[in-house]
Amino acid sequence: MKVITYYGYTDGSGEYYIVIDAEKCNSCGECISACPQEALQMEDMFIDLEDKPVAAVTEDHRKKIRYTCSPCKPEENSMPCIKSCKKNAISCIWKPL
Repeated sequence: MKVITYYGYTDGSGEYYIVIDAEKCNSCGECISACPQEALQMEDMFIDLEDKPVAAVTEDHRKKIRYTCSPCKPEENSMPCIKSCKKNAISCIWKPL
């Protein structure tokens, strides 16, 4: 079973999502250390009948993800959080109009 969470939104200016695959996340926390905006944290998620800590976008940043993540240039797919994840659990959908 895939457990993929999309943090972000679509509005009149485009699509802005940070995507985290909970099955691939190994809870190492490297993405949290790499994020200069402090937009990531570990949250427990119920997977395979047990709680597992998984990277997640903080509640404060979910509704303003476009502005939070823009300094890391997501359109170039070179965000520090994505680069730091050795399991390729983090990706982004970034389509400004």
